[in-house]
Amino acid sequence: MDTLNGKTALVTGASRGIGRASALALARAGAQVLVHYGRAEQEADTVVDEIRRAGGTSEKIAADLRAADGPHLLAQRTRAIVGGRLDILVANAGIAGSATIEETTVQQFDDLFAVNVRAPFFIVQQLLPVLCEGSSIVLLSSLAAHAALGTLAAYAATKGAIDTLVKHFAATLGERGIRVNAVAPGIVPTDMSSFAKTDAGRDFALGIQALKRMADPGDIGAAVAFLSSDEARWITGDTLRVDGGSKL
Repeated sequence: MDTLNGKTALVTGASRGIGRASALALARAGAQVLVHYGRAEQEADTVVDEIRRAGGTSEKIAADLRAADGPHLLAQRTRAIVGGRLDILVANAGIAGSATIEETTVQQFDDLFAVNVRAPFFIVQQLLPVLCEGSSIVLLSSLAAHAALGTLAAYAATKGAIDTLVKHFAATLGERGIRVNAVAPGIVPTDMSSFAKTDAGRDFALGIQALKRMADPGDIGAAVAFLSSDEARWITGDTLRVDGGSKL
């Protein structure tokens, strides 16, 4: 697979889960990959090492996306590495939170929007000078943006905001030849979705899916790599559901 040879990619939240799978998928397709992490430096090192052992090129890059200046610092550090061109931006970093409407605190709400909405918005803003014609931006939405799932109202609202941003970004940046899309995973057993690792979570997921197996982060990473490639050159402004046919 060499569909991304000569391309440079930044994947936020790439130390584990869907971000890790996306970074590995992009690297397998030939891209140089910057592996962003917030706190999990050791896990980021592992991803970088795996890419390099397979013959790819990768570096780790740190930034706290909860902080107001986190996206700006990440963009500065990215531009210092890539120079004048970034071909692929995967804004994957996110946090989840399950709470009833009554139990949700202002701090929880603000944290969710800071990481899941504010950070990708300003990462895109700050990296626009190095995103050129033919570049691809992939944001992370969720099944929760399209279907009511448990006590995820605040989290779901952040992913609904992502779906809206995709359309506005795509409409504005299309004149520059930049494509913007999102992937919307269903239930994926990752550290951020630990419920899916339980028997109850597995039973729930299989009960709402058309395809009767649990998702793997690689299933999502493959979709990210596709949207990042020229194979998806006529797709923009869309949110691709990658959820095994959940809640049809």
